[in-house]
Amino acid sequence: MFESAELGHRISGREYDKAVPKLREALLKVQYDLLADKSFPVIIIIGGVDGAGKGETVNILNEWMDPRHIRTQAFGEMSDEERERPRMWRYWRGLPPKGRIGILFGAWHTDPIVNRVTGRTDDAAMKLAMEEIVQFERMLADEGALILKFWFHLSKKAQKTRLKALEADPKTRWRVTDTDWQRFKLYDKFRQVSEDALRETSTGYAPWLVVEGSDPNYRYLTVGRTVLDALKKRLSGKRPAVSKSAALAEAAVDGRTLLTALEYNNSLTHKAYAKKLEKYQGQLNLLSRHKKFRQKSLIIVFEGADAAGKGGAIRRVTSAMDARHYQVTPVAAPTEEERAQPYLWRFWRSMPRCGRVTIFDRSWYGRVLVERVEKFCSEADWMRAYHEINDFEAQLVEAGGVVTKFWLTITKEEQLRRFREREKTAFKSFKITGEDWRNRKKWDAYESAVCDMIERTSNDHAPWVLVPANDKYFARIEILRTLCERLEAAL
Repeated sequence: MFESAELGHRISGREYDKAVPKLREALLKVQYDLLADKSFPVIIIIGGVDGAGKGETVNILNEWMDPRHIRTQAFGEMSDEERERPRMWRYWRGLPPKGRIGILFGAWHTDPIVNRVTGRTDDAAMKLAMEEIVQFERMLADEGALILKFWFHLSKKAQKTRLKALEADPKTRWRVTDTDWQRFKLYDKFRQVSEDALRETSTGYAPWLVVEGSDPNYRYLTVGRTVLDALKKRLSGKRPAVSKSAALAEAAVDGRTLLTALEYNNSLTHKAYAKKLEKYQGQLNLLSRHKKFRQKSLIIVFEGADAAGKGGAIRRVTSAMDARHYQVTPVAAPTEEERAQPYLWRFWRSMPRCGRVTIFDRSWYGRVLVERVEKFCSEADWMRAYHEINDFEAQLVEAGGVVTKFWLTITKEEQLRRFREREKTAFKSFKITGEDWRNRKKWDAYESAVCDMIERTSNDHAPWVLVPANDKYFARIEILRTLCERLEAAL
């Protein structure tokens, strides 16, 4: 992969000076076309060997275009906050919104390569990291992102010459560190691992371009022209291929579903409820303050039918915990800022660090429920969301998260009774809206969507817990008991 980059490409100063003005003009125009279009973001990944001109090229891109609409972000060592969350968390936060360009310097490919070369990880871990990257980039491409990946390469001889030249100049000496020379000693290993990584992560929707880095004129024009051509092509209407998902399962012949098969007659007396509530709230309090929980996080998802009692259940959970250590995140329609990012972006931002709890009142499952039923997104979008959600939750668990998902379900008759009760009770009237009545008319469509969701996203590391909630006392105790069991098992 690197052989063609070692041919010593050169561009004369005269040719460079002649080409730059037209290229800059064209880049500015296409950048403002992108800003006006606002239908996709541009993600430029910068990677490669030390001394190959990565930083200078990033500076040139910011000089040639309007830097006010470019988000440039460099990723170094992880902070304590970042280490306590999934590996990809910090990269999600650096993604540009639609209509903007993001230049990510040392992005998600760097750590797996460095860790493998230095022996911190083995081949199996490296392979898993590459698979994670491929899935991540596929999701970004499916969301419409234009991904441009540049790997700046130097031969071993050229890298040594470059580092010595930088070190000899008082103005650039600061750019060469002991780490650079230590990595130079591992050049052959870096080359082997990097070539494997690039081969594994170069795809049709996110290919790598290897750029020979010894001649600045060549690398600047190569990158600038590549960015220009890719943007012009995308703005002309050529979109990336959309991933396909497996067909949904057909409904059962007898009409029974996961929800209709549940036992809705379970109930508790007030006396039994009060006794169990005290028991499980006390147990949950102790578990959330356990010293081993400092290495874990708890992510609780509440979904369910309208009027199924999610709010009441959440209040019983929060009553058992220290208010300084939990956060309740109610999920409504996305904001303009959130619509300019990949669908899961707004949820990644709310993930708790170790020792903390985040409770979602509605969640990322809206894409395969309300957005599906109400046709707020395309079939392709919600079909591929099953895979993206499973991958997202697997990363949460891998980072120490305990993901517990509750679906609170009630019968159609019980929902009607609660709706009417809310209308008649002054302090509950705010809970019932015209949207609730409209959703009720689509009961069957929502039930079908829920069954598909549970079928495709319930697994060992993040299972769905179906809670019959016709009796609120029973539902609340079932939720608290389940949380205690999940935390005990994790600790």
